[in-house]
Amino acid sequence: MPRLEHESTNPLLIPWYRGLEDPEEAQLQTLNELLKGYAKTVYGREHGAGSIGGLDEYRERFPRLGYPELKTLLEPVKRGDHASFLPEPPETWVMIRGTTGTSKILPATRTHLQQILSCGARALINYVDRRGNTPLGKILNLSMPSRVATIQVEDGELQYGYSSGTYSRIFPSLGDSILIPGQAEIDSLETGMTRGNWDKRFELIYRRALDEDVSAAIGVAPVILSFARYLKREHGKRPADLWDMDAVICTSVRKIQTRYAPLFRKHYGGVSTVEMYSATEGVFAQQLDDLPYVSPNYDAYLFEVETGSGTRMLHELRRGEWGRLIVSTCMFPRYDIGDMIEAMGKNYFRVFGRARFAHVLEHRLYRLLFRWFL
Repeated sequence: MPRLEHESTNPLLIPWYRGLEDPEEAQLQTLNELLKGYAKTVYGREHGAGSIGGLDEYRERFPRLGYPELKTLLEPVKRGDHASFLPEPPETWVMIRGTTGTSKILPATRTHLQQILSCGARALINYVDRRGNTPLGKILNLSMPSRVATIQVEDGELQYGYSSGTYSRIFPSLGDSILIPGQAEIDSLETGMTRGNWDKRFELIYRRALDEDVSAAIGVAPVILSFARYLKREHGKRPADLWDMDAVICTSVRKIQTRYAPLFRKHYGGVSTVEMYSATEGVFAQQLDDLPYVSPNYDAYLFEVETGSGTRMLHELRRGEWGRLIVSTCMFPRYDIGDMIEAMGKNYFRVFGRARFAHVLEHRLYRLLFRWFL
């Protein structure tokens, strides 16, 4: 079990901590809650969601879903038949840039958004608790645009955009912390992804935050780094020259602790790098303490791993075991999210790459070269 340095009274943290103390029980409870939702859908009833007695039976009845299968299942949802696959109607739709460069469009239900907020706030609140319960205050919003294109749904056209920006627009604050600038200001600019588009966004963020007491930055790790480099190139200053920051809260890429954290300290000063493992599909884990790993939200999502010796529960992996992650969420049962994860012992994990040949080969070579230290 990870070291819990103190007992928190925060209602967002307590279920996370309890799940880490007894992941087997937490995962069974999570499965039961998920099955109640799946049983409300045509897809769930076709796979016997209402009569499943345990994890093994769930795995046998529900097939693993990749994005191609998911895309087909979501077509009736777009036409207004949400119950064909989702327990609730979508509140909105969001996009993610796939590993091939092709955008993927996914729904976001009310329950999903509530979990994004509650689990997404855990990294920040846990960090604040550990540093003496001093709020971080204003946080640089380095999210992507939330209004990029339109999708045709039953009621007509609906605007959608990147998930990071969408979630920042829906949740403009995290506890006592406020995002600056607001997502509406970012969305008011052109929504392209060229360097010129990003320069305009970065200039807006710089001017809005220049005279503010900013204590942290949040966003996708490469964007946080690109903002720092923009300031140096265009204004001759580092973020550390403008603001006294405590932390950088980042997500979405591998090697955050080894590759990005040293660069953040170079540009942002002596900041702590607080890692989150999140995706459009959910906020799955976040950093618990100073160790450079993440610890799962066992109370919100169900985690399986496809290993060389078969499919197992994530919490069953021993230190050094690894495989392809399969997640079950309030929207998607047994979704192959395409990430590779490794157990570091005591419910600490690291996501080391995508399920691609190059990343898997790199990992195998790493373990071969450093096997005596693992």
